[in-house]
Amino acid sequence: MSSNPYQDGRGNKDRTITKSGGGTLNVDTGTEQDKHTGEAFLIGDSMTGGYGKTGPDILHDCTIAVNKGEIAVIVGPNGAGKSTAMKATFGMLHLRAGSVRLDGQDITRLSPQARVRQGMGFVPQTSNIFTSMTVQENLEMGAFIRTDDFSDTLAQVYNLFPILKDKRHQAAGELSGGQRQQVAVGRALMTQPKVLLLDEPTAGVSPIVMDELFDRIIEVARSGISVLMVEQNARQALEIADKGYVLVQGANAHTGTGKELLADPEVRQSFLGG
Repeated sequence: MSSNPYQDGRGNKDRTITKSGGGTLNVDTGTEQDKHTGEAFLIGDSMTGGYGKTGPDILHDCTIAVNKGEIAVIVGPNGAGKSTAMKATFGMLHLRAGSVRLDGQDITRLSPQARVRQGMGFVPQTSNIFTSMTVQENLEMGAFIRTDDFSDTLAQVYNLFPILKDKRHQAAGELSGGQRQQVAVGRALMTQPKVLLLDEPTAGVSPIVMDELFDRIIEVARSGISVLMVEQNARQALEIADKGYVLVQGANAHTGTGKELLADPEVRQSFLGG
């Protein structure tokens, strides 16, 4: 993992997050338009579905994609289906239409456990650590699918989150909210994922801690790992995003680079407070 998250002009310098140039995905919005996402690394393509085989549809022809080594952010109002869209890419709900592809392979029918073995790491918003275990035990649990020596990966996680090394023998439940999130992200990284899915990683943390977490997320992406993230802090998340998706009622409403969405008057007025 890179030791310098700012090497390409992205990241939070002196508490001011800089904008990036954005990715190369070409995703048309609207329920009757094709989604040109064949070049993306992870694609939830034209997804329609909900929880359970008989439950109502929450997603409606929704497409989410991210290129290798880039950051894609899903934003939108409460109840827009943001977390549902992410969980759909991880196999946690039933799709009635659409598909999910990872590195060119159709994984639509794979279980979440099988998707982890294919290279997906998922960090839920809550209940994402083992509170009675130490920090290091939590991280070691993340290597459960590995049969090789994972000491190098553990060292990389400690390099990314130095505070975790200092507290590695402390019970994870005793940590602050931001430190717990670092443990959760670190544990997911122990699987050596190709794609990291983060469900509101900065929920409930202070602005300074949020900035620090975003810095680390940038560094993860710069190491070549694709990052797909749901965030309520839409403006700050779009500042670091290569690609942004605004969802409304489970459907694509706006799609573009983070910079484009931040500059879009309609997006600013409707979702970013003007």
